[in-house]
Amino acid sequence: MSEPLSPMVDRFGRTVTYLRVSVTDRCDFRCTYCMAETMTFLPRKDLLTLEEIDRLASAFVTRGVRKLRLTGGEPLVRRNIMWLIEALSRHLGNGLDELTLTTNGSQLEHHAEALAACGVKRINVSLDTLDAAKFRVLTRWGDFDQVMRGIDAADRAGLKIKINTVALRGCNEDEIPDLLRWSHGRGFDLTLIETMPMGEIDADRTDQYLPLSLVRARLEQRFTLADIPYRSGGPARYAHVAETGGRLGLITPLTHNFCESCNRVRVTCTGTLYMCLGQEDAADLKAPMRASTSDALLHAAIDEAIARKPKGHDFVIDRSAAPSISRHMSATGG
Repeated sequence: MSEPLSPMVDRFGRTVTYLRVSVTDRCDFRCTYCMAETMTFLPRKDLLTLEEIDRLASAFVTRGVRKLRLTGGEPLVRRNIMWLIEALSRHLGNGLDELTLTTNGSQLEHHAEALAACGVKRINVSLDTLDAAKFRVLTRWGDFDQVMRGIDAADRAGLKIKINTVALRGCNEDEIPDLLRWSHGRGFDLTLIETMPMGEIDADRTDQYLPLSLVRARLEQRFTLADIPYRSGGPARYAHVAETGGRLGLITPLTHNFCESCNRVRVTCTGTLYMCLGQEDAADLKAPMRASTSDALLHAAIDEAIARKPKGHDFVIDRSAAPSISRHMSATGG
């Protein structure tokens, strides 16, 4: 019997236990803060097959990954995606604690029950407004009612839902109290996220950027927020809201980074490993995986990459400069 593989520990002593895998860079929305309306997506031939994604993610599970999140683009638009989710579910209770995904909700109406049947317990749904007209403007192509039906279907299927909202100056900042009440009223957590400077878009992010320190200060004029030690495995820091009884998460890559406790790495749909969302340094895992049916070369490549995991990111919002990271979030995995 072969010896168990060593856990992935970087040079700063942080153990990697959380893997985010982008299964596609494609999306059926064109959110204004995320991508341009006219996007050029990767040729399908450049993507890992679903079988390769299964093999790659499984290799990470053998190295100590306890949480696996599928992302995109929009992961549920990938053809035969439920085959992959069902395949990966075999690791639940056998090294993997959680299999989950982040979605825009557009396809949940069709997949919610199947996700629950595969052992998915909770999901993140990206939703930036409760105003249908504004939703169409923000997403360009999105159908608000379709997303609401998807959320309802996920709720009926027993999936625990967390709403992710990007805080946008001059757009949804006045809606945040309503989003908080609505989410908590449905029994959903709400996490607010600062817009991240990734990829060229059709807008100026300095106009969009809304620091969550300001958002929290405004919320505390209406609500009683108390910091709590709850963690979901990601970068959010949580507070309990006395008036609603719910949890509010804050992800603050710009006003207060969360790098000192980073336990995450990301793999793109082309097999590129990013050790940090906010750095360009990356490692190709597709080549070593395809070079041999054994995973020895793959594990060697993973080890070399984890040894280079940086201490922190370089995100900055600057009107006079190009985005901190040239690739779009959809290419890396949201």
